[in-house]
Amino acid sequence: MGILNTILRAVTWWNDQTIGTQIFTARHGKKVGEDEQGNTFYENADGSRRWVIFNGEVEASRVSPEWHGWLHRTWEEPPTKAPVPRKSWEKPHQENLTGTAMAYAPAGSLRRSEPVERTDYEAWTPE
Repeated sequence: MGILNTILRAVTWWNDQTIGTQIFTARHGKKVGEDEQGNTFYENADGSRRWVIFNGEVEASRVSPEWHGWLHRTWEEPPTKAPVPRKSWEKPHQENLTGTAMAYAPAGSLRRSEPVERTDYEAWTPE
């Protein structure tokens, strides 16, 4: 599996960081911080580039709003230096669960483990 893993890392980005990204990060990256999911955030020496190395699946919705704002230069200071104030009504960040078993399924959905008995529908029967 070692050779296959190396080949996969060389040509795919969705499993983990590629070898090129790992080398670039080692040479030019300055670690800025980590989020609660273990994703690591970097910038280069002059601060002109910012990037994230995901811990696990590469999925953009796994980046919290605080770090997203820093990556896209909504604010200059990372959340580790200047925490973003949270409102009492805000829920904790959750990644997009569409397409997973944990995705929302409304009442009456066929995806629910125990479908709800429908009282708002009456099947038509021919007479």
